[in-house]
Amino acid sequence: MPGRVILFGATGYTGQLTAHALADGAYGANGTSGTSETSGAGGAAENPVASVLLAGRNEARVRALAEQLGFDWGVADVSEPHSIRALLNRGDVLVSTVGPFNRWGNAAVRAAIDAGAHYLDSTGEGRFIREVFEVYGAQANGAGCGLVTAFGYDWVPGNLAGALALAEAGEAGTRVRIGYFVTGGPMGPNALSGGTRASAAGVLLDRAFAFRGGRLIDERPGRRVHRFELRPGKRGSSLSVGSSEHLALPRVYPALEEVDVYLGWFGPATRPFQALSGGLSALTRSAGAKRRMEALIARVEKGSSGGPDAVARGRGGSLVLAQALSAAGAQLSSVRLEGINGYDFTARILAWGARAAAAGGLQGTGALGPVDAFGLDSLRTGCEQAGIRRTQ
Repeated sequence: MPGRVILFGATGYTGQLTAHALADGAYGANGTSGTSETSGAGGAAENPVASVLLAGRNEARVRALAEQLGFDWGVADVSEPHSIRALLNRGDVLVSTVGPFNRWGNAAVRAAIDAGAHYLDSTGEGRFIREVFEVYGAQANGAGCGLVTAFGYDWVPGNLAGALALAEAGEAGTRVRIGYFVTGGPMGPNALSGGTRASAAGVLLDRAFAFRGGRLIDERPGRRVHRFELRPGKRGSSLSVGSSEHLALPRVYPALEEVDVYLGWFGPATRPFQALSGGLSALTRSAGAKRRMEALIARVEKGSSGGPDAVARGRGGSLVLAQALSAAGAQLSSVRLEGINGYDFTARILAWGARAAAAGGLQGTGALGPVDAFGLDSLRTGCEQAGIRRTQ
């Protein structure tokens, strides 16, 4: 019988989208609902796919959402880590959407490891991703559970595109270059949720990283700019970022010597953002200055302030490009993925991944990237079902 799916942070912006995505897919093979009546905190509904429990810190809000969707519910708060652990059993799947993760993410990871539960999250924050791989991965391996961090728009499509390009390039592919872009207009402040703004502000203060010369190195965010061909006659600028591809793809393709990942959200503002990143990097070299800046960001961006509605999300889309290169820099293969808005994709791929993990679909333990977690073919199918597919 499948394990349960526990969605922590269910009443936040990304959490609610994910809860609805889980509800949309929570049906058995006969097409009937797989959930039973809500049984209250700590209850467990029987589901031929996987029973779902929604968790959050506000009892009234999480109970109302759970009753609306026909799920179980529980109360948990990062300030009381035992409350998260109390919801989990071995073999469950904990999905965390509680961000910014650099600020609030650790309690859920630790609870999952302690319980022997699998774990997925929606972070895009490089520092937290690296901590999951370098600190928590060994602990999870010992506990017999898998940790799949950054399993959303940040950074699943790039892992998929990069892996497809490298698979087609063969042994000669020792470098991969990946770019994330939006379609449907520029990425303005109103296109971002409060959690994304808080996370992005924190990322600008952190050291980033890249995989170069066959090893992970530190570098500041936005250190490099690259221009991708978006379509014939149209190029787009992008900034280098630290992401899960740097940590995950070399595990699947050991011949890799270089992984470059770029974010192309800023259009004409790419160079100003690069300058801003450089200035902040200089300002925050001392630990004291960085702490003061982080405290200021925490006061300005609370993280739980909603996000774009369905109409706004429907106006935008996603474009992810990947190029596999030889050691000499010759392009050997290229992949183009296109699809829906990143928030909708994040909710759907989290729901897909949680259901797959609950059914025993994880292919390993410890810290896992999207490809080694589910396998390339399965991940491609999951992304297609979640709304992003290969177009070239």
